[in-house]
Amino acid sequence: MQFTLIMFLISIIFAALFIGFIVLLVQALLKYTRTQDIRWEKNAVKISLGEAIKTRRTNCKMTQEFVAEALGVSRQAVSKWEQGISDPSTSNLLALAKLFGISAEELLRDVE
Repeated sequence: MQFTLIMFLISIIFAALFIGFIVLLVQALLKYTRTQDIRWEKNAVKISLGEAIKTRRTNCKMTQEFVAEALGVSRQAVSKWEQGISDPSTSNLLALAKLFGISAEELLRDVE
């Protein structure tokens, strides 16, 4: 009699734990599906390095020629960076950030 009662209580506890787990799982899945639009929006916000460089350059009202002279590269190199044909070296990337008055991290923040 006692053994049967104990087994009954244990089975009720396990059933409650199982139902609780299922409820938490459903809540997590619902939250995940509701944030799908937000995840897509964050991916859409990401831009290429070239677009980030061009945006910063135009916001600072600088020409490609000015940036090229300040960094000691050709205007064509700056143009290629902005078009995404090539990427600036690390030293040029740091120099760009300094020229724009921002940190390199800030320049790369929204880059894919």
